Amino acid sequence: MRLPDDAEVSNELWDEVIECMKLRVGDKVPLVRALAVRALARFANDSENSDILDLFLEALPLEHNAEVRKMIVLSLPPSNATSVAILDHTLDVSEVVRKAAYYVLASKFPLQSLSIKVRTIILQRGLADRSAAVTKECLKLLKDEWLVKCCNGDPIELLKYLDVETYELVGESVMEALLKAGAVQLQDDQSIRQFIVATSNEIEGESGHCIPRIQLMEAEVALYWKTVCRNLQMKAQERGSDAAATMGTEAAVYAAEASDNNDLLERVLPAMVSDYVELVKAHLDAGSNYCFASRQLLLLGAMLDFSDATNRKVASGFVQELLHKPIEYEVDADGNKVVMGDGVNLGGDREWADAVSGLARKVHAAAGEFEEVLLGVVEELAQPCRERTADFLHWMHCLSVTGLLLENAKSFRWMQGKSIEPDELLQSLLLPGAKHVHLDVQRVATRCLGLFGLLERKPSVELVKQLRFCFVKGPSSISIVACKALIDIGMWHGPQEVDRAMGLELSSLLHENKMTFSPVNLCDMNEDWNVELLDLLYAGLNVNDWIKSVDMDENESVQAILGEGFAKILLLSENYPSIPASLHPLFLSKLIILYFSNETKELQRLKQCLSVFFEHYPSLSADHKKCISKSFMPVMRSMWPGINTKAGGSPFMVSNMRKLAVQASRFMLQMMQAPLYAKETEKRNENQNNELPEVLDGFSEPSLDFECGEAGLAIRIAAEVVSFHAKKTPAQKSYVSALCRVLVLLHFRLSEQGAIKLMRRLLNHVAESAFAEHEVVKELKRMAERLKAIDREPDQGLSQEQANCILGRLELDLNFDVDDSVEIQPTPVSRSSRPARTRQGVRNQESSSEELSPTSFVPKVTGTTNTRSQRASKIAALTKMTANRAVRISEEDDEEQGSAVTSQEDSDESDQSDE
Repeated sequence: MRLPDDAEVSNELWDEVIECMKLRVGDKVPLVRALAVRALARFANDSENSDILDLFLEALPLEHNAEVRKMIVLSLPPSNATSVAILDHTLDVSEVVRKAAYYVLASKFPLQSLSIKVRTIILQRGLADRSAAVTKECLKLLKDEWLVKCCNGDPIELLKYLDVETYELVGESVMEALLKAGAVQLQDDQSIRQFIVATSNEIEGESGHCIPRIQLMEAEVALYWKTVCRNLQMKAQERGSDAAATMGTEAAVYAAEASDNNDLLERVLPAMVSDYVELVKAHLDAGSNYCFASRQLLLLGAMLDFSDATNRKVASGFVQELLHKPIEYEVDADGNKVVMGDGVNLGGDREWADAVSGLARKVHAAAGEFEEVLLGVVEELAQPCRERTADFLHWMHCLSVTGLLLENAKSFRWMQGKSIEPDELLQSLLLPGAKHVHLDVQRVATRCLGLFGLLERKPSVELVKQLRFCFVKGPSSISIVACKALIDIGMWHGPQEVDRAMGLELSSLLHENKMTFSPVNLCDMNEDWNVELLDLLYAGLNVNDWIKSVDMDENESVQAILGEGFAKILLLSENYPSIPASLHPLFLSKLIILYFSNETKELQRLKQCLSVFFEHYPSLSADHKKCISKSFMPVMRSMWPGINTKAGGSPFMVSNMRKLAVQASRFMLQMMQAPLYAKETEKRNENQNNELPEVLDGFSEPSLDFECGEAGLAIRIAAEVVSFHAKKTPAQKSYVSALCRVLVLLHFRLSEQGAIKLMRRLLNHVAESAFAEHEVVKELKRMAERLKAIDREPDQGLSQEQANCILGRLELDLNFDVDDSVEIQPTPVSRSSRPARTRQGVRNQESSSEELSPTSFVPKVTGTTNTRSQRASKIAALTKMTANRAVRISEEDDEEQGSAVTSQEDSDESDQSDE
């Protein structure tokens, strides 16, 4: 590393050193690897040593040490191949590696050499990084390299490199970072007023009339001025608040700073509201190329002063123009009109609708004035719809304005007594729109129905019935909107209130004790629909025909919407007491199955939502952990193919499903082991100290959080395993084996003595059910040894009352003999498929064909015993004396073990059957 570049070294020595360093890149000592990478870095740019670069790129994703990864990143030369690797490590788990990645991007990659997509990714990740050091390094790249060196300090020129029309949020974050860092300085001649030039024109009958001449803004300029004005307003408000909260000289300083920012903002904004209106109109009239700039300028309206009556009148007229502006469309090759935009929001764009709403609320700020103005527009637009003379474009325009009103109205109280009453709006516009022949009109009307239902004190019958109809019978795009509306209304009013609107009233006691969902066949539902809301929505998760709509967001589907809704119900369950807690495990089971399902792998938004949900849900409370424990077996039964019915599909598909089921089980086990929040832990410990558990015959009742711990899950798994004690199919054998492998990973606390004793007796039956898996049986024996070691009184048994108490807490219905041995029996004799050799005499047989219920234990099954020949008996005796006996767990180490002898032939046949 220290050798000068002009040193005279033979090529042979260079090659030998390079080869030695290549070997040391794989050294077991991290420091050696880092120094070897640093030594090779001087040769990485040489085209003759391309294998060094390949070595770096291969070692980087496999390296576990952060310092070594940092050294590799710093040693990579600039190229297309290395830019991808460096960009990937802007998300590295180590702060030092991320910081090194931004340093390399700043020093080795000029702004022009990177694509727009890569530029925005770099800034989006770096400016939002959780580490202040990484954010500082990214800001250094942005300010010192890209802004100063590449753009000569011009922020507008920098924004042109970022395509702000496509990446608006990135452009805003860049401007906010530069403004906060003081890298943007306003010159005295810079303001929005420079784009408004008043020219004097003589018009017939008038002289000296000033007509403003507008210079159009580019997208980057409009975004620049919006963020600058917003920053000035925010600073003025902050300093004003600081001045009000302090006294004396400090308050005077803050007040002066607030005044300076207000003065600067006033100098930057248009001098008159009429000038501002003309500026926005000019950009609107310029066409679609200036739509982005128009929206940025429209957002500036919230910073203007409309207290003057004249200014308010001018702005009010402009708002009316914006609300009456018809939907833009194109005509395709077949002569059909195609709506531009999303077809739902005003102007075809959610951001545009928000900008119009913000300006309208600022202009009409008096109580009820906003609702009055929009209702007047709706009443005017609804007239052709009532008369059935409006085309689908007019219907959509009218409904988009209605949606804007309903979304921003706080209560129907401000809509009473106006030009159109709420009930009239529902009956004459929304319900007819939801039944319109055009699907786009149905979609917008269905969305408005959902918003209307949130403002009602109680959901109306017609509204709920129409939403349910659209959810069940509508096409995919309509079902998605109706699904959102039903979930929102159900969570706002409560499912029971929605059911009452349909005439479905259940007693509160019956509702609270609801343990399962009623079966619903959505394909065969008639007009009666005597189905509760939760049953209807839960049934929607099982409908595979609801695929993603081409016209909607590629991440949206009915299952995704329902998954997000149920996740919110579980996460905020305390806010929805009307939803029975007994149904929570069913919700959670469905969410886990959705998360691991192959059918939803492309729904990235749902995956992200559920990943965040699963991260927080186990930490909320012991009740949530109990829900996870109760969901374990339903998830495994649903995901494991062939345990209840004959497995279908290709062997690859079945194998993949089983892998997903195993992943789900491990995932739930991690959720069980997640720590609770400190507040919940303190509360639980306080309850345990204040409420001593009841004592039954010397044994304490299970702790308050027994059902939510690993011990409760272990007993649930054991009960599931023994339910498959009878003859099993290959799928059931695989299922039992997988459950046992999870079971041996669980641990019992020393305080759970009753559960320990119960589990020691259950393990014997578990081992019998999994006897064909020799490795699994060994693990079960080790688990039994661990349980015996923590059993304070290993010789004392468990009474039936104590066992029933534990099983009752877990809601398990099991029948077994508490006097069963705690020993895991040796591998029982397998029934041989070959005819047994017998001699004359009476054959003693024991019947083992009795059918047993899945939830009951069975006596130990013994194979058919035949009278052996003398030679066979001698061979068996010798084998018994010389072969390694199966290890049994006994109460005393010197207890005599008696077992049947398994022949080698039978063992081989058993192994073959397992395969």
